[in-house]
Amino acid sequence: MRATLATLLSFVIVASLTACGGDDETPPPVARERQAPPPPPGVEAVDDARLVAAGGEKESWLTYGRTYDEQRYSPLAQIDAENVAQLGLAFSYDTHTTRGLEATPIVVGGVIYTTGSWSIVYAVDAKTGKEIWRYDPQVPGEFGPKACCDVVNRGVAVYKGKVYVGALDGRLIALDAKTGIPAWEKLTVDQSKPYTVTMAPRVVKGKVIIGNGGAELGVRGYVSAYDAESGELVWRFYTVPGDPKQPQENPALDKALPTWTGDVWHQVGGGGTVWDAIAFDPELDLLYVGTGNGSPWSRHIRSPQGGDNLYVCSILALRPDTGELVWHYQTTPADTWDYTSTQHIMLADLEIGGAARKVLMQAPKNGFFYVLDRATGELISAEDYVEVTWATGIDKATGRPIEAPGADYRENSVVVRPSTLGGHNWQPMSFNPELGLVYIPANDIPWAFGVDEDFRHKPGQWNLGVSAKIASEMPRDIVSGRLIAWDPVGQKKVWEVPYPEAWNGGTLATAGGLVFQGTAHGTFAAYDAASGKKLWEMAAGTGVMAGPTSYELDGEQYVAVMAGWGGAFGLAGGDAAASAHELAGKNQNDGRLLVFKLGGTAQIPVTAAIAREVAAIAGDLDPEKVKLGTYAYHTWCWECHGIGGVAGGVLPDLRTSTLFFSDALEPIVFEGSLAAKGMPNLSAWVTKEDLELIRIYITAKRNELAAKQAGGAAPAPSTDAAPAAAGGR
Repeated sequence: MRATLATLLSFVIVASLTACGGDDETPPPVARERQAPPPPPGVEAVDDARLVAAGGEKESWLTYGRTYDEQRYSPLAQIDAENVAQLGLAFSYDTHTTRGLEATPIVVGGVIYTTGSWSIVYAVDAKTGKEIWRYDPQVPGEFGPKACCDVVNRGVAVYKGKVYVGALDGRLIALDAKTGIPAWEKLTVDQSKPYTVTMAPRVVKGKVIIGNGGAELGVRGYVSAYDAESGELVWRFYTVPGDPKQPQENPALDKALPTWTGDVWHQVGGGGTVWDAIAFDPELDLLYVGTGNGSPWSRHIRSPQGGDNLYVCSILALRPDTGELVWHYQTTPADTWDYTSTQHIMLADLEIGGAARKVLMQAPKNGFFYVLDRATGELISAEDYVEVTWATGIDKATGRPIEAPGADYRENSVVVRPSTLGGHNWQPMSFNPELGLVYIPANDIPWAFGVDEDFRHKPGQWNLGVSAKIASEMPRDIVSGRLIAWDPVGQKKVWEVPYPEAWNGGTLATAGGLVFQGTAHGTFAAYDAASGKKLWEMAAGTGVMAGPTSYELDGEQYVAVMAGWGGAFGLAGGDAAASAHELAGKNQNDGRLLVFKLGGTAQIPVTAAIAREVAAIAGDLDPEKVKLGTYAYHTWCWECHGIGGVAGGVLPDLRTSTLFFSDALEPIVFEGSLAAKGMPNLSAWVTKEDLELIRIYITAKRNELAAKQAGGAAPAPSTDAAPAAAGGR
């Protein structure tokens, strides 16, 4: 260590006085330089006891929701309502990605551990932003199309010197926290099936908990526990029954089997994937897991003779040592609208009706905010937090939704709210225990449903059982978003902040009386937690979807967030997502880790605008072929290239693609020449006639765009759309 000048001078003065005064003279006190406190213990010291007590570590953010109860509440108060206007960028770290970033940064020992697109892991100095190491799991590009909602990853878990990441291709990988070198990896899925992993693992009692996604394409869901040291599988709980002709894996599945009918569900997989929500109560020794939609979406195809289809769209309470089911609560029995219960699960102790209750809270896609007794699964209350049209309420006696007349779309198509993107999706909520408020990133999106009368199982492709034609003919409605402060005891909205677009970021509540949230239109903002008044906002250079974190180093509070537009809404595209893309001023959509502190003066690197010239293609287009092309496009292309042919700023917009209008198109579609970049070979499904109709449709959309950019008459409002993207697997 190099001594400072002040320290050297002090030493010389003391030595001189001692030499002159003799042994019997007492030297004057030495003026010592104030030393910064040592950094907190690193990942090597993260064990079960430390994770249980994580709430007491102001300097750290040890697990996905900061604590096992997933409240996302920081006790730090240096940044508050009085001084937040002084907040500035401390540093930014460029991930060199242009796809969606959804990770919650983990902070421990002065290091930030986070992830980016394609499951890449980054270790960054939490004070300077300097890269310590970077690990790329080299996920093959052909796994990109298996991910319903972008090649995203929501973060890592840390434990006893290791960093754990779930890779998109289904591997669970343990990395050395100091070097980023793999210690072990385990394949958690059958890679011959369309499974993916995007969730952040959790470590509970020495076990790494991980689930998977893929229900849109057709898989059977489950959650697994792996030994954190060796990587060996400890237990696995399947969320839906297996082959009805074979013995089921456990008694819970024996109970579930009679709630399924027909055989389509087994052929397709059944769904019920566990792709995000997990919480843990050490006192009750219960692990809470949220499950996803059925596969196919439509219950009328999936289970034609009825049944609740356990355990899709459910909250499960499991024993973390064995995976045994203790209780379940199904938020949407026999779900037919993709109303998953994989959204954020949060635990809290509340006073309800004059009594202290240990509760579990969730705002799943279906639009109702649930408060359950977390020991028993008993429903305490449930009320709609956004507009709900598919149900008129929740029966308090049975806990079941009261389905609205006309919501059944077997005979006639129906427009419902919320959409498949949900009233709330994967973006995390937060809770301020002092105010008793939950902060929900909410969406306002309608959608049209009708049964796909021509359904057939397409291995490796989307298998929804809903009509793309009906959805594509639905006139567009207003799409928007809101930040809602919700009172879970009174089951009522206290305040809200409206946004021009949906798909805004996760939230962070702090003891400084603040709520932080990123937006789809490319800002990061702070609000007064009690009133919702905006106190500070800064341009982020791209849409922000991820959940922020806060930590303290050397007496300074920092706030960190991943900024990178994408995910389900970004991929779905259409006018709404494109509008968000334009509002944010996104051009290359550069992904970054942004870290803020009081008095920060760093600047986000400016990306030069890219000018695009669009040349209209002359010639009249047959309206009937354009219409057929609309259906073909929204059957095969919309998931990645956008509703109505309008990309969301993540993947190529075909209207402006030079490759789409070149001789390279057929090799791309029929030979997989761009498979390494995530564009699949579609030769098993798309015919040359289909491709020609799609080309005609995109030509029409290109002509509309060219006329608009040339200042011509605005094109007539488009009536095409597509099945809304499934929410963020």
